[in-house]
Amino acid sequence: MVLNERRAKVVAMANQKGGVGKTTTAINLAASVAALGKRVLVVDSDPQGNASSGLGWDKQSSQGGEEEALHLYHCLLDGVPAREAIVTVADLKGKLGVLPSRIDLIGVEVELMGASKRERYLENLLDPVMDEYDYVFVDCPPSLGLLTINALTAADSVIIPLQCEYFALEGLSQLVRTIRLVKNSYNERLVIEGVLLTMFDGRNRLTHQVASEVNEHFKGRLYKTVIPRNVRLSEAPSYGKPALLYDRRSSGAVSYLQLAKEFLRHQKKS
Repeated sequence: MVLNERRAKVVAMANQKGGVGKTTTAINLAASVAALGKRVLVVDSDPQGNASSGLGWDKQSSQGGEEEALHLYHCLLDGVPAREAIVTVADLKGKLGVLPSRIDLIGVEVELMGASKRERYLENLLDPVMDEYDYVFVDCPPSLGLLTINALTAADSVIIPLQCEYFALEGLSQLVRTIRLVKNSYNERLVIEGVLLTMFDGRNRLTHQVASEVNEHFKGRLYKTVIPRNVRLSEAPSYGKPALLYDRRSSGAVSYLQLAKEFLRHQKKS
C-alpha cells in the first residue's frame, strides 16, 4: 500500500525503560505545541492508557455502558476508522485530540502476530487523518514489542525521554539498534528527533554527569530544555489535564512550553 503525501509529522515517544517521563512528555509536549497554535493528535499506543486518562479520557465510562467507547484496539483490530475514535481535549480551542487506549490493547501483540505487514497497521490507520493535523505524537509502551515497532514504522522521528539517573543509559543502545533496524527494514525516513532529559535536578552532580554523557553520545540531538522534578507535573494527570491547564505557572508547565518552542524551531530548520 502506498500512502498519500502526508501533512502531519509523526513523532514517537519511545524508551523501553519505564518511569522516565515518556507519557508525561507525550501529554505535555503535545498540549504545549497545541497551545502555540498547531493542530496536534496524541495516539496512546500504551495498553496502560495513561496518556488517555492524563488528557481527560475517562476509561471508566467506557466499561459500564451498553455501548463501549471506541479506542485504539477497535481501530487496529476491528477496522474502526481513527476519526471515529479520536476525542477532542477541552480547553485548547479544538487544537488537541487523543486517540485513546485501554488495557485491551495488550491483545494486539498476540492477535497481529501472524498478520501480513503487521508492522504497518498503525501507519495505515493514521493515513486518512494525516491532513487534519500538524503533528502526531505517539506514546509507546515501555517495551520494544509490536506496538512500538508499529509506532516507529509510522513515525518520521523519535523523541527519547531520559531520566537523569545512574542507569539512564542502560538499554538505550538496544533502543537505538531497534530504531536502526526499523529504519533499514520498514521506514527509511526515521530519525532520532532528540533526547530529552527529565526529572532534572541541577543540584545533583550525577545529573550533570548523565547530561554530559548523553551529549557525548547524541551530539546535536540533546534538547537544551530540561524537565525538572515537579510536583504539579505528577498531580496533573489525576485531574485529567496537562500541566499547562492544571497550573500554567508551575516549573513543569513552563519547561514543557519552552520545549515546545525549541521543538518547533527545529522543525523550521529541518
